[in-house]
Amino acid sequence: MKRRNQLGILIAAVTVAAFLPATTSSALPSVPERIAAGTLKPAYIEVNGGSKRMPFLSGGRTELLQSPTGVQARSQVPNGSGFAITSLGCANRNAGGGIRVNQDCTFRRQAEEDIIADPNDPNNLVAGMNDSLTGWNRTSLDFSLDRGLHWGAISTAPFGFRLNDPNDLLPTAADPNRHTIKGGPGSLHSYDACSDPYLAADSRGRFFYTCVAFDIASNDSLAFVVPSRPGAMGSSFDQVPPPEGLQPPYTGREHIIAEDSSAAASYDAPKVAADFFVDSPHRDNVYFTWTVFDFTCGPNHDQYCESPIWGSMSTDHGFTWSTPETISGANPAICTLGNVFNPGLAPGACNLDGHSDLTVRPNGELAVTFVSQNTPTQNPQILSLRCNPSGSSTAGTAHLNCGTPQKVTDYVTGPACDLGTGPEQCIPGAFIRAPFETAQRLSVDERSGVLYDTWYDYRQGEFDVFVARSTDGGTTWTEPRLVNPDRGTDHYFSAIGIGERWGTSVAISYFRTGRVPGENNPPPSGFGPDVATQMSDYVLSGGTDLDTPYAFEVLSPEFPPPDGIQAGFNGDYSGIEVDRDDIAHPIWSDTRNRVPDPSFDKVSVDEDVFTAVRPVPRG
Repeated sequence: MKRRNQLGILIAAVTVAAFLPATTSSALPSVPERIAAGTLKPAYIEVNGGSKRMPFLSGGRTELLQSPTGVQARSQVPNGSGFAITSLGCANRNAGGGIRVNQDCTFRRQAEEDIIADPNDPNNLVAGMNDSLTGWNRTSLDFSLDRGLHWGAISTAPFGFRLNDPNDLLPTAADPNRHTIKGGPGSLHSYDACSDPYLAADSRGRFFYTCVAFDIASNDSLAFVVPSRPGAMGSSFDQVPPPEGLQPPYTGREHIIAEDSSAAASYDAPKVAADFFVDSPHRDNVYFTWTVFDFTCGPNHDQYCESPIWGSMSTDHGFTWSTPETISGANPAICTLGNVFNPGLAPGACNLDGHSDLTVRPNGELAVTFVSQNTPTQNPQILSLRCNPSGSSTAGTAHLNCGTPQKVTDYVTGPACDLGTGPEQCIPGAFIRAPFETAQRLSVDERSGVLYDTWYDYRQGEFDVFVARSTDGGTTWTEPRLVNPDRGTDHYFSAIGIGERWGTSVAISYFRTGRVPGENNPPPSGFGPDVATQMSDYVLSGGTDLDTPYAFEVLSPEFPPPDGIQAGFNGDYSGIEVDRDDIAHPIWSDTRNRVPDPSFDKVSVDEDVFTAVRPVPRG
């Protein structure tokens, strides 16, 4: 029966959903429940050289399932907390360099951040981050109208109205696209959390925001992109609508790329890019990529199968999206093990993937990079795709048309810590996860279309930052070039932006953390929390093209490892934007601020997000 547009029906649906168990694709516990119980962990296979860890859901999705408390402490601001009554947003917590972006005056974690500028107005910036202000990772948005010197906050979650209902997203006459991978009745639960924030801006100053929404106790996943209201300068974003009929005038599918409630379609790592080139044949198209995990393999149909990269596009400013399609493809020349967990898959598929990144070239092409474990060794590889988008999302004819994946470089993994799911790549001195899946970031020279990819890995016996360049849209890449000139610390979470005003200026920001004794020989089970003894800082480096290593400037004070309920996680990446005047806006999270009452707040140092406003170093 068609749902009626009556408030009573909405209240009844929400009330019933609150008391019913989650509807999943089988009788098995949900993916989050299995992670919390420790029955679902990263998969491993034996290859030449030892055991090899498969991609797994990002830290933002799993961190809150692995601590005894689950959600972050619900603290209040005690006396002496640094709150200045004459300033909004605790202005005197900014000591030590940089500008604090988040406006939270409690001591809840903000980390894992991204930043973007309006291509037409360098004064207008928007930042997004994982934010535990209201519990779980709800993510938050902040905006600046004075080039990043001051920030305003948006606290409303853009997915708050949505109830999980994949069957509401099947093709219709008005929208011929299918916005679900597996379909099904769903749970009619609202979404608890959203992680992995990412941003884009088009040629007319619209901003676009995404994160991966999920439910803590069911298999619900939501992929979406919400646009800012025209003229709002990033201070106002639209909502993801409820299912059709529950709240007019929504149709139930605006801004939704895909929604599922199945262990065979667990979403992670969303990324968004917009074509902001005025002369592009696809001006203002919006593109989206993400990883879809299938956890239905093994004798009990409850273990890892694959995690390919999927994609979608919008030709109407993010309102209607094309039917999702797998884009990571196959290339037997560089990809192997595609069928190791599911014999029915192609052995040459490039489908054991982590995070992707994407950017648009001035000719309208889309470039995508991602990390893949489809290799015969313990180490993964970074791959790239060259895509030629076509069609209309409103007409249901849009496709990304991505080609065969090509190799950017081999990736060399580093030491591991046990942060709750067994050994995983980490920064030992800070005892934080540093997943290989999130290690690479992509950018473009807006004049020439030349691509630059940065990453950090352990090929030189410590974590170092590298960069490579492609002049043919990602088909071939240069050999890796070392970015950091200093040795003896671990360099990681690199982010990249390109300035074009005075030639090609490459800006790469990254963290540095002191190394620990025996770091190159970790215990078989990984380092434990006792190694969290080293200080860290955040730097901005830059130079001309590939004239590496780059000069750098330290942006932050030294800060200690996160501790208490924030231990083990300082996000999975940081961000940077270079505006049209070659001014860099790096963004990062650090723990410079101490809490006045650690026994109350369950931490002694708090993670806050900072930015800086600097010319790109050219030394």
